[in-house]
Amino acid sequence: MQFLRATFLACALLCAGIATGVEPAEPLVIFAAASLTDAVGEIGNEFTRETGIPIKPSFAASAALAKQIESGAPAGVFFSADEEWMNYLEERKLLAAGTRRDVLANKLVVVVPSDSTVPSLKLDSGASVVAAFGKSHVATGDPDSVPVGKYAKAALTKLGAWEQVAPQLVRAENVRSALAFVARGEAPFGIVYLTDAKAEKRVKLVGTFPAETHPPIRYPISVTTKGDANARRFVTFVCSKQASAIFEKYGFSLAR
Repeated sequence: MQFLRATFLACALLCAGIATGVEPAEPLVIFAAASLTDAVGEIGNEFTRETGIPIKPSFAASAALAKQIESGAPAGVFFSADEEWMNYLEERKLLAAGTRRDVLANKLVVVVPSDSTVPSLKLDSGASVVAAFGKSHVATGDPDSVPVGKYAKAALTKLGAWEQVAPQLVRAENVRSALAFVARGEAPFGIVYLTDAKAEKRVKLVGTFPAETHPPIRYPISVTTKGDANARRFVTFVCSKQASAIFEKYGFSLAR
């Protein structure tokens, strides 16, 4: 009888546990640049599969994400498309000391709709750029804040074409929005990253800006001051050989 009572009590406790359930682990919030959408999405899935730690990624322009972190957003990891916005948070003591790492590099390219008849472009002088774009709209990120737009402005300025092209810009909120304008045929040209050109079948690449025309395109990652041990594990995973292979599949190169 005593054994039956003990067994009944154990079953009752077990059923109560099942009924109430165990609180699921809080997802790790990751803020990442829009150009990282596909790669970080896949890497996040692999990270969760291996560690059991769920992630909640949020993709947008690095500027918008940095401002949200400054305002108190609960992001544990920040993965930026340029060094400036990472510096912005570091200067404000919003990054966990010693966790910042440069991970990736990219290229700045010109894309057109896939059915466009525009030939390959030489982007080695202001005259060639102005002649290529003519009076057409050119979609890119807002040069005042969005990294791809800032790189575009730097390249066009270096080539001596900024003053002529600036009035024709379609200033998008992030690089994927700029890519979408071209993919939908709403802008005949776009200045985006190489990885974005490879991610969208409705566009084709017609030119690459020389590397010396703009600052190196670097993607740093860091744990924020709101990050915990899981955030540190994610940053370590992003820097692993396994993650590097995924990044390279999407067209990124590794930072040197």
